[in-house]
Amino acid sequence: VQFVESGGGLVQPGGSLRLSCAASGFSFSTYIMSWYRQAPGKEREWVALISSGGDSTGYRDSVKGRFTISRDNAKNTVYLQMNSLKPGDTAVYYCNRYTERASWGQGTQVTVSS
Repeated sequence: VQFVESGGGLVQPGGSLRLSCAASGFSFSTYIMSWYRQAPGKEREWVALISSGGDSTGYRDSVKGRFTISRDNAKNTVYLQMNSLKPGDTAVYYCNRYTERASWGQGTQVTVSS
């Protein structure tokens, strides 16, 4: 099982980024997928999830209305569209299965700063 996250970067408050996570080594379309993040000095936290078919999503309260999770099962890829970014969103972002979590990828750094 492998996850390769990409799309992070430095963005000003109020800006947007779209993260991608390419998954391999398992039957991607049968798993609920999630995004997680870890800020400096803090524990990793769950951000959003999407059902295996993509018809149901869930978000932590602090990102509701700003972040959108989606997936393309033909490409074994899950996305996170992040709008109206805040400095508090600064973290390394990871994807993983929501259950039966596998080894973490390298993540992608998101820095929100003016």
